[in-house]
Amino acid sequence: MNGRELLRSMKDAGSARGMRTVRSAWRRRRTDGRDLPARGAERARVPGPVTGAEPLAGGGIVRFARAGLRVWVAVGGGVFWGWDGAGPSPSYALAGEPPEPDPRAVLEPDTDGGWRVVSERVTVLVSRFGGVEVSTPGGVVLRRELPPRWWEPVDGDGPARWAQRSEVAADARFFGLGGRASGPRLRDGVYRLWNTDPKGSFGPGDDPLYLTMPVQLVVADAGTHLAFYDNSWDGRVTLGEGEEGAGSGHDRPGTSEVRMDGGPLRCWVLLGSPARVLRGWAALTGGPAVPPAWALGPQHARWGFGDAAEVRRIVAGYRERGLPLSALHLDIDHYDGHRVFTVDRRRFPDLPALAEELRSEGVRLVSVVDPAVKAEPGNDTYDSGAAAGVFVRDAHGEDVRGEVWPGECVYPDFTDPAVRVWWGGLYEERLARGFAGFWHDMNEPVSFAPFGDMTLPRSARHALDGRGGDHREAHNVYGLTMAMAGYEGLRRLRPEERPFLFSRSGWAGMQRYGGTWSGDVRTGWPGLRASLALVLGLGLCGVPYSGPDVGGFTGSPSPELFLRWFQLGAYLPLFRTHAAIDAGRREPWEFGDEVLGHARAALLERERLGPYFMTLAQLARLTGAPYVRPVWWGSPEDRALRDCEDAFLLGDALLVAPVLAAGVVRREVRLPRGRWYDTATGEAYEGPGRVLLDAPRSRIPVLARAGAVVPVRGEGPAGIELEVWPPAPGRTGGGVVVRDPGEGWARSEVERYTSRWEGGGVVVERVTEDGTAPPGLPVRVRG
Repeated sequence: MNGRELLRSMKDAGSARGMRTVRSAWRRRRTDGRDLPARGAERARVPGPVTGAEPLAGGGIVRFARAGLRVWVAVGGGVFWGWDGAGPSPSYALAGEPPEPDPRAVLEPDTDGGWRVVSERVTVLVSRFGGVEVSTPGGVVLRRELPPRWWEPVDGDGPARWAQRSEVAADARFFGLGGRASGPRLRDGVYRLWNTDPKGSFGPGDDPLYLTMPVQLVVADAGTHLAFYDNSWDGRVTLGEGEEGAGSGHDRPGTSEVRMDGGPLRCWVLLGSPARVLRGWAALTGGPAVPPAWALGPQHARWGFGDAAEVRRIVAGYRERGLPLSALHLDIDHYDGHRVFTVDRRRFPDLPALAEELRSEGVRLVSVVDPAVKAEPGNDTYDSGAAAGVFVRDAHGEDVRGEVWPGECVYPDFTDPAVRVWWGGLYEERLARGFAGFWHDMNEPVSFAPFGDMTLPRSARHALDGRGGDHREAHNVYGLTMAMAGYEGLRRLRPEERPFLFSRSGWAGMQRYGGTWSGDVRTGWPGLRASLALVLGLGLCGVPYSGPDVGGFTGSPSPELFLRWFQLGAYLPLFRTHAAIDAGRREPWEFGDEVLGHARAALLERERLGPYFMTLAQLARLTGAPYVRPVWWGSPEDRALRDCEDAFLLGDALLVAPVLAAGVVRREVRLPRGRWYDTATGEAYEGPGRVLLDAPRSRIPVLARAGAVVPVRGEGPAGIELEVWPPAPGRTGGGVVVRDPGEGWARSEVERYTSRWEGGGVVVERVTEDGTAPPGLPVRVRG
């Protein structure tokens, strides 16, 4: 949900809420003017010439005339460096302790007067003036960091700003930086690092959005690498693509400049294949949480269901039309006066009974949870929090107040461990109401305002887990720490169940606690395209479970647009329709019999692929690989694939080519290398190359990789069968199955299968410690 309705109301000078938001915005501005010193005169600083070095485990400290650099190679090949004493910890991004330094990595002098760290998997060169160069063992340079620059207050009061400029290969392409509507490939431009409610629905040209993170994935002929500047302050990243043969035959490198308003200058670099890089990223920041199986099914939401009778009507509509439905989401209109952790008993007189009734039909209830608490004595959540001193305060010890849906609100400080425990305990009320999952919204955090940032004063004080600081540092991790509070609280309250949680805002490491969604994507064909960009980009930043508001959040989609959005959503991890309170309906039957029939086919296919989605979720936990991957995932050296943004891989086995424009019934699809089967016709095509495929309104093109073994729903004793697509002649194939462990924490075995030709037929075998064995599951050969 967004501030669109609110902003419209502000145009009415007599609007009480509009006047309150104006007062709130002025109060925020006055607070910052009083408590946040104006930036005065500054002096620039660069490292200066090298003066010496001290070897340490995995690398060492290189000293310069005006700065010091700690650099080391970790076990596994990751590289860390930090300036001026900055180490890997403390960090909200990292999962536990950072990896150990590689004892075999050695710091030694370099021939040009600098130093280098040499290890088995990577070489790091530190130049005599503070540049840092990361190379493969073969000497191919992947990333070159130029000497950094700081701007420090002359009077010593306040944070130092810094800028770090980097160079990459001329052919490199940039991806990542969190949720970007203009991706997944990031063109030349400036990208802000400040989680932001865009004050209304958004499209491809809007930036920043709700979930930003300083994570770049760079793909080039020379190799793939990920660079993470571990700093949560407000910043900007300026990207410039390179050019081969520029200027008298010389390549012009691609460039990245990161500018931060404060905080440490420290960086991690991971290199290798895309799969290896994301595995290393998951090891560093935590494996993605595995949602329960029902959360991998179709879900329906709306701001404005109204009451229990409407909820029953919607669920009955799905059931009567033979449409699968796993969950239904209740937005803020089910609260009492929009107050978090309450229920409007007039409209929902017996919510636990409703939840139990729906659960008996296979439908779970999911509750929205906003962080803002109405500042109102008598409100149980407010009274409890005020007594415990949990709310964000200003520099004078007064609670910071903002304007959100309930009215004047206060905000828990989730960067305080005690506050996280308090907040986590509040979910007991939600569980008692029968809710099975949780949807965090408005947690950038938002305070409505007609001008300036819609968030808290930058001078607001935060605990920052004992370090202390202000909102300039805490803002971007607010949604992440709220997710941490909710997830850990749910684990304490229901230790036998895996929590289901997804959040609009977050930061690096968000995947440990759940997923995210697009936010308020604008209804229209550009919004449909932005939906895919967001999911792909977030997956490359380590957050694999996400999806858009199918149909768009605003407006009324045409039947064709809704159908194409629905068909795309059926192949994305979070498959959820959602809409604003004044937007058109999103139930499939509202768009006519033709759309209903085609939507039913998409829903049934999603249900059939349930075992495959569970396998992808489990593999994401184990390996960090996203469910939804760019088509270049297995072939990053294919330059044409790097620029392909209108199709994606679902795991290793399927290539999905959604329809992203009106009137399209036939579309071009770019194939990675190998043989691919059209799953609708069985026809085989050879890649790399381009093919023209039918895309009637009844379906979008989906291709299967030759040799793929895909777990689907079937009639066998485990409810799973193996769908097999024949390998190309003379080749073999395979796949894995990870079964649903139930709603608890049991770990399922990774079952590996191979496919090959033998005697004119396709043979499928299970790989065991002793060799191979019969698959033990029903097998159906397609194509």
